[in-house]
Amino acid sequence: MTRPARITGLADLFGPEARADPYPVYARLRATMPVWQPMTGLLVLSRHHDCAAVLRDPRFGHAEGDELVERRRRRVGAWGGDGDLEPPPVRSFLGLNPPDHTRLRRLVSRSFTPRHVDALRPRIQALTDELLGCIGERETVDIVEVLASPLPVGVISELLGVPPADRDTLVGWSHALAKGLDPAFLVTEAERGAQARARDEFAAYLLALVEERRRSPGRDLLSELVVAQEAARAQPDGRSDEALTMAELIATCILLLIAGHETTTSLIATGVLSLLRHPSQLRRLREDPDLFPGAVEELLRFDAPVQVTMRSALADATCGGVEVPAGTFVLLLLGAANRDPAAHTDPDRLDVGRTPRAHLAFGQGIHFCLGAPLARLEAQIALQTLLARYGEVSLAGDPEWKDTSVLHGVRRLDVSLGR
Repeated sequence: MTRPARITGLADLFGPEARADPYPVYARLRATMPVWQPMTGLLVLSRHHDCAAVLRDPRFGHAEGDELVERRRRRVGAWGGDGDLEPPPVRSFLGLNPPDHTRLRRLVSRSFTPRHVDALRPRIQALTDELLGCIGERETVDIVEVLASPLPVGVISELLGVPPADRDTLVGWSHALAKGLDPAFLVTEAERGAQARARDEFAAYLLALVEERRRSPGRDLLSELVVAQEAARAQPDGRSDEALTMAELIATCILLLIAGHETTTSLIATGVLSLLRHPSQLRRLREDPDLFPGAVEELLRFDAPVQVTMRSALADATCGGVEVPAGTFVLLLLGAANRDPAAHTDPDRLDVGRTPRAHLAFGQGIHFCLGAPLARLEAQIALQTLLARYGEVSLAGDPEWKDTSVLHGVRRLDVSLGR
């Protein structure tokens, strides 16, 4: 295949210059080479139909065991990394296939059902009111610092039972680990070292918290998981369908704590940014608050917190009309799929009256985002309360973008507030 003239390689997709606005690169790739093979063993998809099909197809999943180590070695070496990798640590259910994925996801899914999440509405509203109340008479604030970050951190920490005093430390570990989702050629040796330290410190902290919950269970999700683990140990064979190993328990908690706030923080912050850059849509929301649920879906489609995900062909398959041998990595550009004109009319236009339920911001298939109902509710309450409290909200400077490419969002967003 011949590469498009302005797509010189993977760096165009993931480099720093594309982080603020990757959509022009996506559009060129989608129009000229929607099924792109930049190197042997790697396929890049950018059309909505192709990405959705892979997400739903059981022939695509996650490589495991020795096969995973070998594939990671080849992929990292090809993308500019060391290539000499240790076996990966135990992964969360997000990176597993059935039956382990099914077993682990079922253990935590009851805490994220729409009914359970809706019961959190009063607490989310109270936290939002408290955070905005702390702004006081300040006229210019960083919306990430005062609302977009502390709200989801507070919600997921309370859900899991993380003490308030530990939450800033948790956020630091989370930021370090989030960088590890990017391609290897974008991660420096110093950042790899920071990731390893953060992972070890995070795990040690959670081990101590697990032991504390084992001695004194509470009414939080971590206590429920510990109780389930203890009940499984009491079975004659020491395990049951409700069992987690200690490594699985720690990996699950790390996933929930990171995914429970990193992406929602980006959704709230980039949602504010998108609305401020489209004042006519902001006015529509002020005039008709009933639009907020659909507007959150449109904001997810328009600038998704997760831009990229990856699958591995577990068997020979096809993608976009191309034969895909087993073992091929498939890179799914969710951000490109969400702006595909074949799926959404006038996709580069923000329209809060649109109800784009077909977007892929939360994925599809068995790995559809477990926390989607919670993220939607937090974003809706945060945005609606912010606009109701302040009659004027405007940009007070250029946004500072995160230094990650897979997880997309602003690190700092200064806004002016008028009452």
